Amino acid sequence: MKQLVSISVLPWQVMDESFLKSEISSYLKIPEEKITLFRIIRKSVDARNRNVRFNLGIEVFVDELPEPDPVSFRYDWVGNKPEVAIVGTGPAGLFAALRLIEMGIKPVLFERGRDVHNRKRDIAAIHRNEGINPDSNYGFGEGGAGTFSDGKLYTRSKKKGDVNRILHILHAHGAQADILIEAHSHIGTNVLPRVIERIRQTIETAGGEIHFQSRVTEFITEAERLKGIRLSDGSKIDTQALILATGHSARDVYHQLRQAGIHLEAKNFAVGVRVEHPQALIDSIQYHRSDRGQYLPAATYSFTEQVDGRGVYSFCMCPGGIIVPAATAPGQMVVNGMSPSGRNGKFANSGMVVEVRIDDLKKYGHHREMAGLKFQEDLEKRSFQMAGESYLAPAQRLPDFVDGRLSQTLPAGSYRPGTTPSGLHQWLPDEIRGRLQQGFLQMGRKARGFLTNEAVLLAVESRTSSPIRIPRDDETFEHVKVKRLFPCGEGAGYSGGIVSSAIDGERCAEKVAALISGHSF
Repeated sequence: MKQLVSISVLPWQVMDESFLKSEISSYLKIPEEKITLFRIIRKSVDARNRNVRFNLGIEVFVDELPEPDPVSFRYDWVGNKPEVAIVGTGPAGLFAALRLIEMGIKPVLFERGRDVHNRKRDIAAIHRNEGINPDSNYGFGEGGAGTFSDGKLYTRSKKKGDVNRILHILHAHGAQADILIEAHSHIGTNVLPRVIERIRQTIETAGGEIHFQSRVTEFITEAERLKGIRLSDGSKIDTQALILATGHSARDVYHQLRQAGIHLEAKNFAVGVRVEHPQALIDSIQYHRSDRGQYLPAATYSFTEQVDGRGVYSFCMCPGGIIVPAATAPGQMVVNGMSPSGRNGKFANSGMVVEVRIDDLKKYGHHREMAGLKFQEDLEKRSFQMAGESYLAPAQRLPDFVDGRLSQTLPAGSYRPGTTPSGLHQWLPDEIRGRLQQGFLQMGRKARGFLTNEAVLLAVESRTSSPIRIPRDDETFEHVKVKRLFPCGEGAGYSGGIVSSAIDGERCAEKVAALISGHSF
């Protein structure tokens, strides 16, 4: 008999199997010897009180052993099967490819950037302030924007089966087992590239194809049907169906779609800054103690405020992490955050962003669906100018920003091109600056010590989500007007993060397979 048990334990008791077995025995009121197996399936930190505890969800087997894991997947040879093109190798594109293979269809992927190994070299050049390769950087290349990120796996998806499936596939390709049980699991920037490489190996071993340095320059349509794409080398690729999974930083794709007469829609998004604190300070705030000790993980936080009718909130919080230059073209200044798997760095960082709605962008011209892109680009160019037209990050101490004064010096931090003092309060758009200032004051009242002179703001955090949606039919996932085009993932405006993008990629692949084979999946 299988039972689910929820217990709360002290941090040092989590790894004590004899203690946990005793607690389970007391909870179920059965002798310990009747417990044949137990395993933690969910773990989260409860830091609401000074006596920090772990809440555990435990699967317990009494007088029996479990059946084999119900999550299964196999990738047979599809090299001689019907082909489907996929543009983009982020989570949506890669998981769409894996799912197509499972259903007996050959995926052919086109990626503008380079493979993980060579992509690392291009990223290292950015950190040395040597410029940006517009096709290979933190945003573009094998694995997409998530490859060199914290690898956060939290999602708001309500379909638990889909989430577990994605996590098991990641684990099968080298992600740590903890992702299967942690409430807010992550893979880590030091592990995720290996996982991505192994997914590529699975696709290629099964007969799929991945073409790197193959940027799309044109979408070819005829009678409201996608017929093919043209690549940067001039070659034309005909396809019976195309899954578009390019991510939200591929701004040229939106312009190409619009030029081809493919309908786009504006959507809400958010922009702001990235704030960095010493991790020890965040630990002390969240755990109510001067030292978190060896059993507690690096503390996280989450803030959501309302200021003048707009949301102001933390985004992509990275405990024990670093801030990185995330622009995708010369002349832009963009920052993002990431953490290694151990989350053992000296600093904690998070995006702090303000909601931007469609109606806020009326001044950006009559092409309303492109107004959000224009807003983002203008802000990134302004930030680059404020950095002296380099990849130094314009920065300001947090209290100075809130009080509207310049910072004479800046604290040490993790951003490795370096920072330069800048009056963010002077050049950020008024509607962003004012709401951020009020939002930080509200956060400081909730978390004593958050508004510290040790905290620094770096600009600009502008790539939280796509400001554009590529509309598709709710049932078929095809574009609302152009047949055989299947937009999916973050760039199409239908997901936000690794897991939700992977789920969307799988669902999209199933719709394509149903169209090609005539069977539903």
